[in-house]
Amino acid sequence: MVVTAAMNEDHVSVDLQQMRYAVAVADTRNFTRAAERCFVVQSSLSHRIAALEREVGAQLFARSSRRVELTGAGAAFVAAARECLAAADRAVADACAANGVVRGRLAVGVIVTTAAVDVPELLRRYRDRHPDVRVGLRSGRSDELAAAIRAGDLDIAFLGMPQDERPTGVETVVLDRDEHVLVVPAGHRLAGAERVTLPDIAEETFVDFIAGTPARAQSDQAFAAAGLVRDVAYEAGVVEMITGLITCGLGVALLPSAYIGPLAARDPQLVLVPVVDGPRRVEYLAWSSFNPSPATRAMLDVLGVG
Repeated sequence: MVVTAAMNEDHVSVDLQQMRYAVAVADTRNFTRAAERCFVVQSSLSHRIAALEREVGAQLFARSSRRVELTGAGAAFVAAARECLAAADRAVADACAANGVVRGRLAVGVIVTTAAVDVPELLRRYRDRHPDVRVGLRSGRSDELAAAIRAGDLDIAFLGMPQDERPTGVETVVLDRDEHVLVVPAGHRLAGAERVTLPDIAEETFVDFIAGTPARAQSDQAFAAAGLVRDVAYEAGVVEMITGLITCGLGVALLPSAYIGPLAARDPQLVLVPVVDGPRRVEYLAWSSFNPSPATRAMLDVLGVG
């Protein structure tokens, strides 16, 4: 496919393959790795990029023997090329869907503590139905993943939010509601307690997620509502680090019961204690209702959302 643009009285012809090559070089900042990604020899890719620059009439990449960087013209070209390639891929996917075949790509966002859905099993069922769809997974914070859906960078995401908050600017359905439990190391003074209250644990040293994230807000809001202040001595972005710090005796944590329960069942160093009036969270499926792709609609169908 060739894209022809009128510039004054001249015409610039650029094919989609050249656009893919340019995007690959921009992403890898290396001609060798870009060629490997595009399954061509480097000399061929370099030749096509040089031809593209002559056709456009501007240098797209500043390169030396050690570095490759986008020029200002290159940054503008690559941004537009990404949109053009996405539109071309969507056109093919829509045409296939009209014939009953789902193809294309599906970008899925997942928080690290997803528990309402067994994501690997979900993807297995999805692949059984739609083997021609390529799936990309991205983990991150709920607010970041929701923003990525709004920006068109993700198709769907599995999010977790404090019970009184809801993702904005995206379509959502509630998948599950969950209560947090106190996670302490074996041998801790509260390890044998039947249940605790927030005042019971306010003086403990805490391990938690990074301040300002939805995962952290769930506990912060619970303590604030109770008029309590706690000491969060350690912050981490992944549960494995949080539980590791707990087993070393460096603190305790409040984590969603549905997620931490199976982990604690396999680790005798972690003890879970129910919390009265503790933090609660809601897990959501989120997506954009604006012209969802065939691959997105197919995933919603697998999830029973429609």
